[in-house]
Amino acid sequence: MKLLTPTQLDQILEKVARQNPKKDFNSLISSLLQPNKDNINQFDFDLLSHNKIFHINQIRKVCIDYRLRFLDLKYFKGNIPASAIEKICELEKTHETSIKGFKIMAPSILFRLKKTDDPLLFVPIGNGYYYLIHKWGNDLSPLRKLWAWPFKNIWNLLIAILFVSLFATYITPYEIFTKTPSNSTFWMLYFFMFKAIASIVLFYGFALGKNFNPAIWNNRYNKS
Repeated sequence: MKLLTPTQLDQILEKVARQNPKKDFNSLISSLLQPNKDNINQFDFDLLSHNKIFHINQIRKVCIDYRLRFLDLKYFKGNIPASAIEKICELEKTHETSIKGFKIMAPSILFRLKKTDDPLLFVPIGNGYYYLIHKWGNDLSPLRKLWAWPFKNIWNLLIAILFVSLFATYITPYEIFTKTPSNSTFWMLYFFMFKAIASIVLFYGFALGKNFNPAIWNNRYNKS
């Protein structure tokens, strides 16, 4: 799929405008980054796909489960595919409206650096509900959810450290520490592994200013 940076959108829209001279695509260019103070767009609900309508609580849960952020499009530093622009044009034509208040659900890193991960593009439709316009990639994969699970809260992180320490203890040869391995040797080594891994995780978290998923899902500041 060909990806376009926001600065290249004008070229795409000019091309579409030549094919559709009756449509004012200049309004679409400005609306992409324009905030929506009313947090609502005027859609004909009979023409919307109901399986693409999500409440803010559902979005929040997905962001927490997969360690994603849900922010205004103006903070997005990644790429927008041409297919997403086409769907926006199609949606505006079908509902005879100008869409504003675009939001992106994507990994934290995409709001600072250009990476080819997998965002989801939403617009507000009122009462805390959002309509999913386009999704590219497979960011909501089971592997990402499993990876993000330890970062949901302190208890998940502690359980993850315990299991990682247990695995590290099992694969460590006891002969390094004693010539007569026993149960006490195992637990002493396990305690040592736990302290070492926990120390590394805490140092990494504090040094880089990391935070848990519920604290960052809609935070626009540089805290990941």
